Amino acid sequence: QVQLVESGGGWVQPGGSLRLSCAASGFRFRSYAMRWYRQAPGKERELVASISSLGGSTSYADSVKGRFTISRDNAKATVYLQMNSLKPEDTAVYYCNARISMEYWGQGIQVTVSS
Repeated sequence: QVQLVESGGGWVQPGGSLRLSCAASGFRFRSYAMRWYRQAPGKERELVASISSLGGSTSYADSVKGRFTISRDNAKATVYLQMNSLKPEDTAVYYCNARISMEYWGQGIQVTVSS
């Protein structure tokens, strides 16, 4: 069965950095684009970043451009989200996503940015 397991979240001060990881299993990882979403309290889930199956194409929400970098290691079936210059408004639960025969989501991981 498809599994997506996020790790690497936590608390960080404004201006700090975190790297999220999402370990995938149960499907041919290298054949699918991957995405990171986030959901802040009281807000809708939003797409943060996406990466093509071989990693050659990426896209970002305007709010994170220049600060976040999505990458993947197909040998490890893992997708990453490097988050730099974090702001309090980046506080949210972050989710890994894959669209295969249907949408699959990780369990989510909390990122809190505060002083």
